Amino acid sequence: MDLKPLLNKLENYHTEKPNRVFTMYLNTDPADPDQQGGEWRLQLKNGLNNFETYLQEDGDSDEKRNYWAVKEKVQHYINENERNLKKSVIIIATADEDIWFAETLQMPVKTEFFWEEQPQLRQLKELQKSFPKTGIILTQKDQVKYIDAELGTVKDTALYELDLDTEDWRQHQGPHRADSNLGSGGAKTSKKDELAERFEANRARWYKSIAPELDQIAKKHHWERIYLVGPSDEVNDLEQHMNKKVEGKINKNLLDHEETKVLNEVV
Repeated sequence: MDLKPLLNKLENYHTEKPNRVFTMYLNTDPADPDQQGGEWRLQLKNGLNNFETYLQEDGDSDEKRNYWAVKEKVQHYINENERNLKKSVIIIATADEDIWFAETLQMPVKTEFFWEEQPQLRQLKELQKSFPKTGIILTQKDQVKYIDAELGTVKDTALYELDLDTEDWRQHQGPHRADSNLGSGGAKTSKKDELAERFEANRARWYKSIAPELDQIAKKHHWERIYLVGPSDEVNDLEQHMNKKVEGKINKNLLDHEETKVLNEVV
């Protein structure tokens, strides 16, 4: 998902009877004192039923059928994702699926329901402004990892490792190894000591070689904010050779940490 083009489309979207746009912001945050018993389920049921009651009284059978079609899709999405709900759910939908936006997010929202001629975007715009497309680049010696995130949610991630024989950076395939070629912590063999010394001697040059690739990744993912995370010497070298502006630097070794935890700590 790239939210900017979607918002551009939604801002200019308008329907006429019997078509309508359904917009839902649903608070499902288990840490919210008002959600300790899963009250969101009752709020969802009441929110959906209120529109149905109104449409029954209004008597427009075509609009009623359109609403029922959307309601069925919303209930199906919630049932499919109930075990993976986070802090909120946002759904914007039309009966003909010309619009279908559904996301479970780590960001809280205020529960609201709309069935109107246009999508209601105030909360979504506020979230996008607070948590835009973000790239987190983590370094740890001969490993560089990026996390692509939006609205406080991890969208993509990849790990690059330096081949010390060819001096090429290669995207790592398969499960991530906990330690790098250079080792981390504990007693090091003389071989690892030798490799570590070689890395320090060539670090600036090797980070310079991967910087253009990271710039291209930032462009591809439309990052509006970039954070560098790692030892100060490493992130400073990387920042020096990147063309993209860096929003902030965090001097911690977080490369091996779970991506969502990294996102929460950095952003």
